[in-house]
Amino acid sequence: MVATAPLGVFVDIDIIKGAPRRLLSSGCGDLIANVIAVSDWELGRDRTGEYYGRYSASLAMLSAGIVLENAAKFAKSGIDARVVVEALISAGVASCIAGSSRPCSGAEHLFSHALDKIAPEVGLHGEKCGIGAIMMAKLHGRDWKKISQALRDVGAPTTAEQIGLDRDTLASALVMAQDMRPERYTILKEKKMTKTKAISLAESTLVL
Repeated sequence: MVATAPLGVFVDIDIIKGAPRRLLSSGCGDLIANVIAVSDWELGRDRTGEYYGRYSASLAMLSAGIVLENAAKFAKSGIDARVVVEALISAGVASCIAGSSRPCSGAEHLFSHALDKIAPEVGLHGEKCGIGAIMMAKLHGRDWKKISQALRDVGAPTTAEQIGLDRDTLASALVMAQDMRPERYTILKEKKMTKTKAISLAESTLVL
């Protein structure tokens, strides 16, 4: 399914400010996940020669960076809705430029989509992507602790228990994720998951 880019975006910041904090925190999780999406895109470029848009990738990373850089501040004074909205719009523009969700959707989103199939009642989208990003960061050799801390700072969950996800379902989702969207190259093409490996990964990143 291909979406059509909007002609404009109208956002009432006052309404966003009044929304439950959990929703804003989830949005932050979705943005932080861009770090993994871009890493996967770079991997796809290097392994398969697929198109890689440097500008859209940079814009997606900028959107993630806005949250990562402000997370500690948000922990003290609350999430700045305007900052998050601007970052989310920028991420959307990145996808429009790329012509796909590639700069904002990688292995962490495949994990979220797998959960949508086998446990649709568990967690918000950005919450699942954030938790997925922690684990995928470990697979990429990135600083997963930094991602985990940023998620905690913005009030987003960092463990399976916090979203009501049991270890068997989490493991099943990680195994399923590697077979979703086979045309999209991610770290899961190189780090094959079994249920045992999935549990080990989740435990090593304190998700379990």
